[in-house]
Amino acid sequence: MDPVLTDAELVKAVLAGKGAAYGDLIRRYERSVRAATLAVLGDFHAAEDATQETFVVAYRKLDALLRPSAFGAWVLRIAHRQALRAVRKHRAAETLDPNVAVQAPHNGRLDEDSEGLLTAVAALPEHERRVVMLHYFDGHSVAVISAMCGRPLGTVTKQLARARERLRGRLCKEAKP
Repeated sequence: MDPVLTDAELVKAVLAGKGAAYGDLIRRYERSVRAATLAVLGDFHAAEDATQETFVVAYRKLDALLRPSAFGAWVLRIAHRQALRAVRKHRAAETLDPNVAVQAPHNGRLDEDSEGLLTAVAALPEHERRVVMLHYFDGHSVAVISAMCGRPLGTVTKQLARARERLRGRLCKEAKP
């Protein structure tokens, strides 16, 4: 079994010319990035476009990343900015073409519960949001997340537990009339 490389090790490998390592970073964060863009855009197809653009922008700016171990948080910030750009671009198109607003909605729209969950996850502190997204959105085990983040297993377990408690509290509060 191959050892799990940390984000920092993968970033350093990419910067050293090993392009395949960037594919590993994409596979590691693709679902998390998609969820982050989906939370802003509310449309699966638009989120897919923003996700692809996020990884292109991140690759181009990878040498500017000061802390390679912070790749996950960094790429999620880029994803958020890309999603906001997509929203602004869509609004600009609406002002140029008034018929855009009356077109039928995409089939990839989120239902209210999914949108609420993504909003609640986005509101978590960064360190908790990251482990939640890696575990629940990307399907990584706690042990793998621990290795990826370079954090003790107990720390990751505690962050997940705290995040679940915050989410439970927030979602229960929203569900009450």
